Order: sequence, then structure tokens, then C-alpha cells
Amino acid sequence: MECRLCPVQCGADREKTFGRCGVKGLTVAKYYLHPFEEPPISHKNGSGTVFFGGCSLRCVFCQNYEVSRAKLGKSVTPQELIGIFRELEEMGADNINLVTPDHVSDLIAEALALYRPSIPVVYNSSGYALVSALERIDPFVDVYLPDFKFCSPALSERYTGRKDYFERASEAVAFMAKKPVSYDETGKMLSGCIVRHLVLPMCTSDSLKVLDFLKGVIPEDVPLSLMRQYTPMGEIEGFPELARPITAREYRRVVDYAEALGFETIFTQEKESAEKAFIHSWDF
Repeated sequence: MECRLCPVQCGADREKTFGRCGVKGLTVAKYYLHPFEEPPISHKNGSGTVFFGGCSLRCVFCQNYEVSRAKLGKSVTPQELIGIFRELEEMGADNINLVTPDHVSDLIAEALALYRPSIPVVYNSSGYALVSALERIDPFVDVYLPDFKFCSPALSERYTGRKDYFERASEAVAFMAKKPVSYDETGKMLSGCIVRHLVLPMCTSDSLKVLDFLKGVIPEDVPLSLMRQYTPMGEIEGFPELARPITAREYRRVVDYAEALGFETIFTQEKESAEKAFIHSWDF
């Protein structure tokens, strides 16, 4: 069967070969209780995070590039994925956090159709997704956690090879942001959406355009998360502008603009979030 699951539409027969995402089926690189997501996601005990191998976007600056390039990870069946969900629940996870799920959303939906966790399911996406695929998994998703990386087609093509990022992400994030927002009495998000934006060096002008777009699209009760954690790593040879962390001035410019636009809830990060101590190790 030709794969048409993501915007690349590569048409690979993933039972026999690899598409742009680099995987044939479900691959898990790590699962654990993640303490450093946004407060309503990590909450008290940590987010039960499952890192899937492969990615159809393939950002050159990816902090998880060993996993997104499918160099690490263990192949699992939908039934084995259910076992991971159960184990995370037993560990006390506040939710099940599916990281980079877009290229395997059909198989994740298969698992969730067989077993529905007792805690919220978080769909942690690059934003580069098809609405048609999101519609199929939406009945099983409680919280969306998408990135919105670029407005500029030139930037997205330079850093991901995909100049249609804005076109696809704008449709996908508008869909995800429709999920009604709710919290429990302790502040844990039970349903809804948080939209993330990673501030990149030398790219703050595009960040402001991202904020302009989001302000006109997402409901007021959808939080915005402005990430300062960019760390020079991945496959950035040939991209000298990415060879440094962002400056305090760059980050402040973006945060100040978001505040001036009137976003109701803005999550920010400290400078220390860009330290390599916060980068994941892969030990599954």
C-alpha cells in the first residue's frame, strides 16, 4: 500500500521499503516520565513520554536527530505499544505523551482503539501534518502539543527541505487548536492544545510573523509556549547561523512581542534550558 499519511506523500510501500520518514512501522527509542514539558503537561509526576523513531520533517537542527533519522530505536507492534502505555500508567504518569507521531499515526490509532489509557493522551507533533490524518486519530487524542516552526517558505525549505511547511502546519494547527481546553483542579491539562514555537538564531523576524499568524487563528484560552532551548547540534554543518544558541536579546524580542499581542497564557523558558544536560539520552 502506498503511504500517503504525511504531507510529503512519498507513496512508499512501507511493508517493503522506507519513505522519507525512514521507518517501516512503529519504532520506539525511549519512554519515561518527562519532567520538563510545559507545567500542565509534566504536572506533578511527569509526562509519560514515548519517543517514536523517524520523522517526515527532518529539521537539520533537530535535538533528537539520532532518533528522528531512525538511527536508534526498537521496532514494536501495536500490542507492545499498549504494554508501554500500561507501564507508564503504573509508573504514575500524568499523561501519555506521543512524540513525533505523525508518520505512524495510523498504527498508534490502532493501539489506542484496542486500549484507551486512563490518563490523557497527548499528541506531540511537529505541526507538519495532514488534517485528514489528524481527523482519524482525533477521537483518541485529548491534548495536542504542536510546534509551529516557520512562516517563511524559504526558511522551512532551507532547514527542513520542505517549503510547504507553513501551508500544511497552518491547516493542522488550526484543526488541533479547536480541541476544547480543560484542566483538573490541580492545573493538569485534561484536554485542549498548547502551541509551541522554538526561537532560532537569526530568525526572530520570522518568529514575529509566526506570532501574528497564531494570534489570528488559535482561541484565547490556548496557551502559547515560547521555547528558548535551541542547542547547536543535529546536522548543522553548512548552516553557520545555527552554530550558536539564541541570545537573551533575541528571545526577549519574541517574548515581548507575544505579550504585546495579548496572548492570554505564555510559557517561557530560562537560559539554562539550552544546556546539553537537558538533551535526551537514548537507552531503550
